Amino acid sequence: MSGADPIRGRRWWLVGASEGLGRALAAQMAAQGAELVLSARGGDRLHDLAATLPGRHAVQAMDVTDASSVASAAAAVGAVDGLVWLAGVYWPMKGTAIEPEKAAAMAEVNLAGCLRVLGHALPPMLARGQGRVLLTGSLSGYRGLPGAVGYAASKAGVMSLAEGLRIDLRGTGVRVQLANPGFIRTRLTAQNDFRMPGLMEPEEAAARMLAHLRSGRFRCDFPAGFSKVFRWGRLLPDPLWDRLFG
Repeated sequence: MSGADPIRGRRWWLVGASEGLGRALAAQMAAQGAELVLSARGGDRLHDLAATLPGRHAVQAMDVTDASSVASAAAAVGAVDGLVWLAGVYWPMKGTAIEPEKAAAMAEVNLAGCLRVLGHALPPMLARGQGRVLLTGSLSGYRGLPGAVGYAASKAGVMSLAEGLRIDLRGTGVRVQLANPGFIRTRLTAQNDFRMPGLMEPEEAAARMLAHLRSGRFRCDFPAGFSKVFRWGRLLPDPLWDRLFG
């Protein structure tokens, strides 16, 4: 897709499109002429979404924790120009009160699920010598945070995955991008009982994602001011980081 509009007239697979950021991004990409394949675990909400979008779009229900479900879905979807990984689950969790099943679910959906989907989506792109992959990380993945057992670790894994893929896929014609949003007003963040600086509406975050897709740059951290705390925080000595966030 080098030198061409990466959205209009292109076929994009959005994984995690049924609500929140994924739903908002689907609406904005469809409005700009993309042909979408909408995936999430439940098909009903996806069909409802597809009915509201301009243009023709496909729905493919998929459970990213189930290898056979991912394989079947990928075969049904077929060739796409681009993939956006948006799927994720989240529960606030402290190290002093780990809930093993929920912690494992965050790793299973947020990171392992991403690897399963990429394992099927990347080979056809590589065979054609073109494609685009956008993975959704999180500002919380930059450095360990209190109360984020499971989630921050899984997002750190997605971010590291994108960084490695960017190097491995250099020269193949497949471009990898990474978007790291902060707090977005969704059903998931509604669980938080603390103030969320820079809280964004899904539509605002989706607009940032779409602009990032068009830019072609590798990394995008937003909102800009709040993200500096996390990017620069990687340079702080451990005792100072602990004092600020502990």
